[in-house]
Amino acid sequence: MHLDPREVRIIGVKLPEIKLGDDIGYLIVDACIKQGVKLEEGDIVVVTHKIVSKAEGYVYRLSDISPSIFAERVSLELGKDPRHVELILRQARRIVKMRGPHIITETIHGFVCANSAVDLSNVSGGDMAVTLPEDPDSSAMKIGLRIRELTDVDVAVIISDTFGRAWRKGLTDVAIGVWNMKPLIDYRGLKDPYGYELRATVVAVADEVASAAELVMGKTEGIPVAIVKGVRYEKGEGTYRDLLRPLEEDLFR
Repeated sequence: MHLDPREVRIIGVKLPEIKLGDDIGYLIVDACIKQGVKLEEGDIVVVTHKIVSKAEGYVYRLSDISPSIFAERVSLELGKDPRHVELILRQARRIVKMRGPHIITETIHGFVCANSAVDLSNVSGGDMAVTLPEDPDSSAMKIGLRIRELTDVDVAVIISDTFGRAWRKGLTDVAIGVWNMKPLIDYRGLKDPYGYELRATVVAVADEVASAAELVMGKTEGIPVAIVKGVRYEKGEGTYRDLLRPLEEDLFR
């Protein structure tokens, strides 16, 4: 019997410390050249949102944040820094749930996650917080077009962040921004190997790639970029909004 093996490769790419105004696309290309990583057609470049947020200026000094009366009240109830709470509220469309130390919100982007994805970790100084980019799809496009300009290679780009999951323990990385790829693969109407028609199989390939990339990026290794090779995906216009479950279909809200 002839086997048709498939292989997916994930290569971590180190970058220098990111500063406001840095050209992420250029830094990725430069780092790939220095580290001997060849960018090829069809590669997916996964970039952790923190370096994008730093380059785009979505970093805040907590000492500059003036908490509202409501933020003060919530902070007393949850045992959180009121300035952190204020930043969480500014990034939220609404509060979904509060329990223990947790504030689950729907962000201005439409993500449902803890603390509006406002992160106090991996930000220098201890007094700093980082929020998501205002338009992660646009950030991904900017990086992808810059890579294409510099290399003449057409890649897809995913901006990733770490989310919890309502029905399982543990954290995993997901796609919060995409460019040059459809983030979902729809298998409905196709037949499985036994001839049964698939009726409900829509795969979040962008989330799968983001999660796989985190295996080499890690949380403490200082590797904010991964090049993923060998993944089958559909090229074309896509947006992180394709991954958001509508409220009427969401059993957890």
